Amino acid sequence: MKRFRIGVLTSGGDCPGLNAAIRAVVCSAELLGWEVYGFIDGFEGLISPVRYQILHEEDTQGIVALGGTILGTTNRGRFTTKTGIGEVLRLPKHLIDEVKETLEGLEIGALICVGGDGSLTAAQQLYEERVPIVGVPKTIDNDLSATDYSFGFYSAVEFVCRAMDRLRTTAASHRRVMVVEVMGRYTGWIALYGGLAGGANVILIPEIPFEYEKIAYHIRRRIAEGSHQTMIVVAEGAHPKDEQYYILEEEANIKKEARFGGIGRHLEKVIMKMTGQETRAVVLGHLQRGGEPTAFDRNLGMMFGAAAVDLIREKRFGYMVSYRHGKIGSVPIYEAIKVLKKVDLNCSEIKTARALGISFGCE
Repeated sequence: MKRFRIGVLTSGGDCPGLNAAIRAVVCSAELLGWEVYGFIDGFEGLISPVRYQILHEEDTQGIVALGGTILGTTNRGRFTTKTGIGEVLRLPKHLIDEVKETLEGLEIGALICVGGDGSLTAAQQLYEERVPIVGVPKTIDNDLSATDYSFGFYSAVEFVCRAMDRLRTTAASHRRVMVVEVMGRYTGWIALYGGLAGGANVILIPEIPFEYEKIAYHIRRRIAEGSHQTMIVVAEGAHPKDEQYYILEEEANIKKEARFGGIGRHLEKVIMKMTGQETRAVVLGHLQRGGEPTAFDRNLGMMFGAAAVDLIREKRFGYMVSYRHGKIGSVPIYEAIKVLKKVDLNCSEIKTARALGISFGCE
């Protein structure tokens, strides 16, 4: 009797926890007697030249602790669906048809897409064209609606926290202002959680446009009170009132999401000029994506992977697994991608930060 076959791919930016999800998919599927085809480099592995690897439990032993993804991934190319703020592209029909041909040719009955906002937007479009697909959310930005957390987020926050621990000692030694730029795109989750845990004095996030003078005032007040070092965490998408995001210039003719960067260096110059305090900027960049996942992200990745196999078993295509109020559940993929999940300004973390005297550049 022919075994039922499923496919799995990882798409978009890499993050810790992807391999945990892959292993859970493989182990859960094998217990059901299914075969698992892992497609290489995301959706690109589904089209010519088709690239895949048949995965068995022994192929995934020991990978839960590894960062990155054994299947490879890409956040640019022919399956790009997001290129700017709210700009969504439709996948060309010939690409969708080729995906269908690949799945039919390999006799794959369902596909698991592990990805963030852009990748799940592509998954939704494939589902609308009758591709049997389910989603697994992953993003260090934690900006997907319909799930409290995505794996990769807490690993990124842990790195930000540890980086700040190291930077604080050099800031204190030289009486400097340290500006730490972190990822997050249009949301400030990493900056908020990482800054709060890392003891930041100022946290700047996209949800709260800041004022330069308010930041300078906070620094000057700290100096007057005898604190000659200030730690500032700024999300890459943070911006002053009445000013736009800092977006790096992209390569011509390449479809991809807008690439943020530069706000940290900009603040370094402005703060030094306004306060006279020696200031240094550090951009953590892709260091936040790498390394081993935290225990939370390992567990969440495995729970998501196992839940995705359950969705296929129940034939609930077009759904994404989610984590809400401490429980694993599922929601339609379109629910997760229709609205960007931004920081709630009344959340406990914001209230705690303000109670501790942390400035958001607007007080």
